[in-house]
Amino acid sequence: MGCMFKANGLYSRMTVGAVLLAAGAGSRLGGRPKALLELGGVPLIMRQLIALSGAGVDEVVVVLGHHAQAIEAAIGQFPITLVHNPAPDEGQASSVRVGLQALSSRIDAVMVALADQPLINAQDITALIAAYRKRGDKPMVVPRVAGADGSTAPGNPVIFDAALREQWLAGSADLTCRNWREKHPESVHWFDTDTRNYRIDIDTPEDLERFAANTGHPLTWPRTFTSTSDAAA
Repeated sequence: MGCMFKANGLYSRMTVGAVLLAAGAGSRLGGRPKALLELGGVPLIMRQLIALSGAGVDEVVVVLGHHAQAIEAAIGQFPITLVHNPAPDEGQASSVRVGLQALSSRIDAVMVALADQPLINAQDITALIAAYRKRGDKPMVVPRVAGADGSTAPGNPVIFDAALREQWLAGSADLTCRNWREKHPESVHWFDTDTRNYRIDIDTPEDLERFAANTGHPLTWPRTFTSTSDAAA
């Protein structure tokens, strides 16, 4: 089921689509697909798909690039749309653009999510959608996570109005998510939270070590990507 929001005293349906980014090379992790790192035996990208489904997201587009064949084999059973970024080395913005193009026109709101966030769950997605419903007239909602020292930092996923998607597709290829947020701070609704899940993603061996130390749960590579010399802790 999709999400609901109250308008003019009646409950109207809001259709949410998600772009899930999984095109990276994983160059800082030995050229292996971060999306296939496993937590408790479940690949991170599968955890993301379960979270999005559990939160009632209506449509999911997964953007592949590097390691496409291996990732597609892991998630091919899900009712999702798989698209390929022909130039993943051009950066995340190019993958966002490919994903936005693949979403259907019926979408009211768009979420952009990362495949390498181990702890994001359905409750986190639901909370973000709820914040979007309460955003007022601002087109983008970004989680802003409070740290133990009182500082705050933006997290992921983000969610924005479908009209913004149309603006991006009609304009510059690099005008997406973080770039747009920094250029239009007055148009961002910050979802303030102390949920660290929005801030945790995996890019480096140090991130793997930190995650295991902080949670007590190691992230491991599937057998295909493991060798005796470079297995993740």
